[in-house]
Amino acid sequence: MILITGHVILSPEHRERMIALGAEHSARSRAEPGCLAHNCHIDVENPDRLMFVEEWESVDAVRAHFALPASRAFVADMRALSPAPPVIRIHAAEDVTAKLMG
Repeated sequence: MILITGHVILSPEHRERMIALGAEHSARSRAEPGCLAHNCHIDVENPDRLMFVEEWESVDAVRAHFALPASRAFVADMRALSPAPPVIRIHAAEDVTAKLMG
């Protein structure tokens, strides 16, 4: 599984638009092949940070996601609206829940 985490800082004048764009992007992404989960959240410790948590079946599914014009447009919009560049981290992950929780 591929786990992606990321965030973008919300600007006061674009806050509602950025939140709406994030929610639309997550909903659109969940319909893509290989997407297991894609959600955006307001950081409860920093309400000016919009967080993203994604789970994908494979690197190929992530590559296909990033190649879509809608995904590229989303990133460009967020870069233009935020006072700081978006942050993204991509990890290869193994679900170890059963090992740890029995």
